[in-house]
Amino acid sequence: MSPLPLTFLLPLTFLLPLAGTLILALSRGRLNARLSAVVGVASVGLAALVTAWLGWNFQASGDASTDMTLWTWLSVGDFQPTIGLRLDGLSLTMLGIITGVGFLIHLFAAWYMQGENGITRFYAYMNLFVFSMILLVLGDNVLLLFLGWEGVGLCSYLLIGYYYETSANGWAAFKAFIVTRLGDVLLAIGLFLLFRALGTLNIADILTRAPEVWSEGSLEARLAALLILGGALGKSAQLPLHTWLADAMAGPTPVSALIHAATMVTAGVYLIARLHGIFELAPMVLYLVGLIGALTLLMAGFAALAQTDIKRVLAYSTMSQIGYMFLALGVGAYDAAIFHLMTHAFFKALLFLSAGAVIVSCHHEQDMHRLGGLWRRLPLAYAGFIVGGAALAALPLVTAGFYSKDEILWEAWAAGDGGLMLAGLVGAFLTSLYTLRLIIGTFHGEMKSDNARHAVAGRGLVHGLPLVVLAILSTFLGGVIQPPLEGVLPSSPGANVHDVGHTVLGIFAAAASLGGLGLAAWLFLKRRRWLGERMAGGWEARLWRLWNQGWGFDIAYDRLLVRPYRGLVHVLRDDIIDRLVLVMGWVAWLAHRGLSYTQTGKLRLYATSMALGVTVILIVLVLGG
Repeated sequence: MSPLPLTFLLPLTFLLPLAGTLILALSRGRLNARLSAVVGVASVGLAALVTAWLGWNFQASGDASTDMTLWTWLSVGDFQPTIGLRLDGLSLTMLGIITGVGFLIHLFAAWYMQGENGITRFYAYMNLFVFSMILLVLGDNVLLLFLGWEGVGLCSYLLIGYYYETSANGWAAFKAFIVTRLGDVLLAIGLFLLFRALGTLNIADILTRAPEVWSEGSLEARLAALLILGGALGKSAQLPLHTWLADAMAGPTPVSALIHAATMVTAGVYLIARLHGIFELAPMVLYLVGLIGALTLLMAGFAALAQTDIKRVLAYSTMSQIGYMFLALGVGAYDAAIFHLMTHAFFKALLFLSAGAVIVSCHHEQDMHRLGGLWRRLPLAYAGFIVGGAALAALPLVTAGFYSKDEILWEAWAAGDGGLMLAGLVGAFLTSLYTLRLIIGTFHGEMKSDNARHAVAGRGLVHGLPLVVLAILSTFLGGVIQPPLEGVLPSSPGANVHDVGHTVLGIFAAAASLGGLGLAAWLFLKRRRWLGERMAGGWEARLWRLWNQGWGFDIAYDRLLVRPYRGLVHVLRDDIIDRLVLVMGWVAWLAHRGLSYTQTGKLRLYATSMALGVTVILIVLVLGG
């Protein structure tokens, strides 16, 4: 690739969304809804075109990576952090997902947000998010990466609380901000540790120096890896920092599609893959990554089975699928994790947008208990659920999800970790179970409310085109796309192993997927009344409530953390130090009020006051002398 186009094109990928944000933010409400949508969609669409051109040239050039420094933030001795960009196979893959899928979601939002107030604000936040996410993946140093990391957290807070008139939405945004901030603090400490020990912020230099400074299994390496993992757990909603994601569905559905399915929640996966060299020096922490992923995918799979809100089902599904990515990272299959990250972006964005089509068409009804029978009225949304659900359930051979999930299971087996592989198979079974339950509950059976009976199908190019494109990418055609990760990430355990075991495992994975679909069809079509009776009371009802409440993590955190903190605040409400501080403020206020009475504007009074003051000073000096 020649340097001239790179110099102009690579910065454009984030400058275009930033320009859209500035135009929208500085318009001060003078842009109407249509023009705001045009600015928001066009800026991300142009960034997607630039990314496509960059990808074409990058692939044609055969370069492993390209680095570019825009400017130096500051220079203090050897500390010279830069605004530097790095384009390699990993960042190019992420860039394509962010701008490509992001453009389709922005386009769909132009239909979804019709008639809503604050469209300018909505697109300003969305474009700012895309800008921050691109900085995160293109930054060649951890300081710029962390700037983008914090930017997406801020945008997540703003967009979850977009409907701020409802207090519950504000609390959901606040919860997401606080929980992810816990992880961010751990990540910041980890980055400080990397800089102190390795003396550099540049990611490539960190990966080079780490094995020179630290031996495998050293305490500092393990501590750094644990702190970085803490940041990843918060952003990617993995145990135990996962509780914010289900409540984050309070935001508009395109927000859920972009931030909480396709991009932001995968930032933790990207972070671990990008800093893989640190985790390679801490094998125990790397195994912990896989173990947390396995536990999360199972926990979230069971929780998804008991949700009735269609967006909450998809939220727990997102946690589960990211658990697969963490599982892959934990066995050293970084390329398989990124492959599943890409296919997941396709089919989960499709599912969320299809859910958005259902919600708008049914007058903002999203409870499965009040839907049903919509497959004739909403054929495009139904097709989106069928194709996206098939990919989510990893239907063999015909879906993108099958190829990426099969690769993860094979890598776990090739790494010699049968336990993680078995967890993946059980997770595949659960995924098929709750996916078909979601489709049956939403589109089949009787219409259970007036909102469902009066559903009006969406129309128009901005509604249909994103669904059709994402549906195509969710089929086996999306599985054909291979991220250009050769030479960027270490070879996976099963990369050079091709034997009959891979085929046999693929058959078991297909059986798990098809078995889950079969059981779901039997339970939710043939035995629905019997199942309802079982759920009405007894241990089954208690188990269902436990899963419906996400295994009770929110209740446990409230009792173990929130209530004790509030109790401590109550005890310290009469703290003597606080009272002393308040007394100082009261004295200052009293002095201010007293002096304000002397400001009468009468010249004679001022002159008399000055004379008296001088007299008092002279008397003090005479007596004191």
